Amino acid sequence: METLDIWFDDPKKEFICEEVGDRIILKKDKNGKVIGIEVLYFSKNDILLEFLNISNEVNEEVY
Repeated sequence: METLDIWFDDPKKEFICEEVGDRIILKKDKNGKVIGIEVLYFSKNDILLEFLNISNEVNEEVY
């Protein structure tokens, strides 16, 4: 399986993962802050669509 991982902080701080949508997992630290995103079954053909979906998910989580 191919995945795409994007980290905003040190991956060693990962405490819990939360599936928030089809193939999208948020990686959080002990305080619940999103420190990374994982996209499952990622294909380079899907890159634009996936980044748009991820952007929307993160914005909803933050606000």
